[in-house]
Amino acid sequence: MVSILLPQPGRPYVEVDAAGGSKICDVDPAEVIALYKAYGAVLFRGFGVDIAQFQHFTAQYCATSVINESPGRDPIDVKNNIHTVDGGIAPFSLHPELSREPWKPDVAFFACQSPPTRGGETLICDGVEIVHQMPDQLRRDLSGRRLVYAQPTWPDLLEFWLGTIEPSAAILSNPPRSCPYRFVSVGDALARVFSRPALHRPMFTDQLAFGNFLLFARFNNGRSNFPVLDDGQPVPEAWLQEIKIIGDRLAAPIAWRAGDVLMLDNSRYMHGRTQILDTRERRIATFFGYLRFALPDPEEPSQAPWREADFQPPLSPALAAYR
Repeated sequence: MVSILLPQPGRPYVEVDAAGGSKICDVDPAEVIALYKAYGAVLFRGFGVDIAQFQHFTAQYCATSVINESPGRDPIDVKNNIHTVDGGIAPFSLHPELSREPWKPDVAFFACQSPPTRGGETLICDGVEIVHQMPDQLRRDLSGRRLVYAQPTWPDLLEFWLGTIEPSAAILSNPPRSCPYRFVSVGDALARVFSRPALHRPMFTDQLAFGNFLLFARFNNGRSNFPVLDDGQPVPEAWLQEIKIIGDRLAAPIAWRAGDVLMLDNSRYMHGRTQILDTRERRIATFFGYLRFALPDPEEPSQAPWREADFQPPLSPALAAYR
């Protein structure tokens, strides 16, 4: 038996509470999937989930996974691609996981091993509700526009996607079907580029949502030129400030308890965090995956390798040196 609390004002997520000593993997998967599709955010509380249970639970729903190569994540279960969150203390702006890449995972799982006494709350925000609350003019400005992500290449990346470190013009103009990028010359270098709508339709709703890397790039990384609009111009600062105000107003905190698990639709929800006051207290495990019941984005390549097997793209030289 479990108790299910549906979302209410100020708490946009479903809360599934344990009862009678039930285990998280005993919760009916069909019911979990229905709640996930309808609401996009499900918090499981009171199940006392450890890492082994967390791994088994995520495997019920995900066929494959992806590693987040961002530095600062400690391995917990390397074989099953479970790592900690970023180990810093700074607050994080709202973002979908790995939205800076074309293989943005379907779902983000978080499991609290050790909760902080104060601070360090995870924030979640429904991208559909952000669009609902946008001023009409801003919604019109974003409608039909696309965001363009251009990043460097290096030999291992070219080998991985194109099969050679020195691709010919013919290969660059006609990359393999599994490749999610187009390649353009920037001076003497090659850049990899992909694009997504500024307002998109999540996996399980026809309503438009806002969910991309813009807020994190601008307010955490201090970048105004990644991504850019489809005309090559930066997204106007006034737009970003207005979206940030809406997101900050809507963001709901998860005050962690030990053993909690959060299941978040990464195509619909963004997440962030408040400042961490004591890194020795807060330990959150993560798993980012691709759902067995997914409705893949039609803009994905037809043979997306992240849906074929657990995915670990080549590290950039800077990150490889860091590790």
